[in-house]
Amino acid sequence: MDEILATFRPDLFAGKRVLISGGTSGVGLCLAKAFARLGAATIATGASRERLKVARADAEAKGVRFERLDVRNRAAIDAFVGALPSLDVLINAAGIAKPEKEYDEDGFLDVMDVNLNSVMRLSMAAYPLLARSKGSILNFASMLSYLVDDGVPAYCASKTAVVGLTRVLAHRFGPHGVRVNAIAPGYHQTDMTKALWSDPVPAGKIAAKAALKRWGTVEDLLGAVVFLSSPAALFVTAMTMPIDGGYVVSGF
Repeated sequence: MDEILATFRPDLFAGKRVLISGGTSGVGLCLAKAFARLGAATIATGASRERLKVARADAEAKGVRFERLDVRNRAAIDAFVGALPSLDVLINAAGIAKPEKEYDEDGFLDVMDVNLNSVMRLSMAAYPLLARSKGSILNFASMLSYLVDDGVPAYCASKTAVVGLTRVLAHRFGPHGVRVNAIAPGYHQTDMTKALWSDPVPAGKIAAKAALKRWGTVEDLLGAVVFLSSPAALFVTAMTMPIDGGYVVSGF
């Protein structure tokens, strides 16, 4: 992380407030640490009390405020965001997958609710504050916005929809100075993908298909997220940036 953050001004987000859903573990937690180190008043939310406890005890998360928030609960979101005095960046990083369980209606709808509906809920709740600050929204799409994994139909559907929602909100919010973008991560070493990257056979096949011939790390996402959330990207909106080491465009 140090090498990546060193390419940005250490006070880049000083005086700014950043809200990250799904920020108590994995990618979201990494982002929360990064924004805090760049000077932002950073709030990271999650629904798991256990993950909140672990995150709060993380010495590297100094400066991050961790709060419990169920992104499936509109009333809770409206109350939480409505209590904030200001907001400059919203990062919708909450996401789940339920392999082979998403063909059941309950599993399908739960994944859609967390991965897609929460993006709309949080974005609409945050919009008045972001319009005031001329801020930005960063959504999490996926390489499965473009590819297929038949074990996770809801995950694929939700992440495909995030791309479309990002474009729509960018045009809806753009006249008031709010930018909306997304990133589409590929295969990164996270808890969600551990079954693959911890097995040499599938891990090797995946790495071979990427242009860079390796798996991504959580830190590989930092630079793009910080850039898209910063003044350097003031004329960038409605875009989904792939961060997959060239995996999606591979033809073999």
